[in-house]
Amino acid sequence: MPGRELVGLRVAITAFFALDGFIFSGWVVRIPDIKHQTHASAGALGLALLGVSAGAVLTMMLTGRLCRRYGSHPVTVVWMVVLALSVALPPLTHSAPALGAVLLVFGAAYGGVNVAFNSAAVDLVAAVRRPIMPSFHAAFSLGGMVGAGVGGLVAGFLSPTRHLLGITVLGLLVTAVAGRSLLRHEPPVPPVDDRVPTAAGTGRAARVAGRWLVVGFGLVALCDAYGEGAMADWGALHLKQDLTASAGTAAAGYACFALAMTAGRLSGTALLGRLGRARTVIAGGAVAAVGMLLGSLAPSVWMALAGFAITGLGLANIFPVAIERAGALAGASGVAIASTLGYGGMLLGPPMIGFMADWFSLSTALTSVAALAAVAALIGVATRRALNG
Repeated sequence: MPGRELVGLRVAITAFFALDGFIFSGWVVRIPDIKHQTHASAGALGLALLGVSAGAVLTMMLTGRLCRRYGSHPVTVVWMVVLALSVALPPLTHSAPALGAVLLVFGAAYGGVNVAFNSAAVDLVAAVRRPIMPSFHAAFSLGGMVGAGVGGLVAGFLSPTRHLLGITVLGLLVTAVAGRSLLRHEPPVPPVDDRVPTAAGTGRAARVAGRWLVVGFGLVALCDAYGEGAMADWGALHLKQDLTASAGTAAAGYACFALAMTAGRLSGTALLGRLGRARTVIAGGAVAAVGMLLGSLAPSVWMALAGFAITGLGLANIFPVAIERAGALAGASGVAIASTLGYGGMLLGPPMIGFMADWFSLSTALTSVAALAAVAALIGVATRRALNG
């Protein structure tokens, strides 16, 4: 495929990553309004929100099969259309059960499109032979930050119904434009000498080893996503409860983490080019472990904020590398397995932190993020040959 077409595909896939983050954050910032609208208790809302997680987990493995059969490009476009349409549904509900039902659809689309466009990105990374995967995930992070900022600005004068309907319209427009580039072209084929042997061309022992490697990369993604979920749900509370920070300073905790992660992903291609995948995962896990120990155990707010930022930098490129290598080994199925495990880590993190906070303390519970970051680094050591391909 000519270089100009590869550039066009890269722009289109980047747009889908950014749109995904924008849509999801737009929904998240309106959760308090929709809770009030549905008259849901905290417990009922929590059960309804599980619909997002359940829908995502249900469709991730299915989407891997759909990508193998129909190709990642059309599957990406279809799931993004469903995601854009479904984000307008929550404000139309008036009870927690109804909200849970529509969030099941929203979550299914969110999980499906994440597997599909990650599969498309893996194909493109192999074709261009450059470690550009972090740039796509940086687009997701930037889209999420813009979506949250816009949501905060319009929340004072736009109802959730109008706000999320506007996101639907924007999402369909972006999908129509970016989707043309995807649907015009088949996924690029990497050069012959860069292709990873598939199961069909290897012995049984090699297939088994390949499956275990994909699971190992999925566990790396889980360790990373566990930290992201924990920071999103518990970082601010730790600053406010354990370090008596003001509400504004506590809110800045996650902002420090998110900004550092975005900066890390924006510089990820250069970092991977310099260090290679294995060293990036190993060093990232080690840096995140040190940062989270500082963030959770620091005696002052400012030291904790610095720890959160260091954690974000460390975790930034672990997930993209894990997904890319799983996809290189096993195609869309590998992306689906690693994504499912990674998403499971994001689901596992917040409740596990809560349980451990009850048993010990919140600051102690947050050290589990450091422990899993260290586990990711150790898996990186064990799989360094496969990581470097």
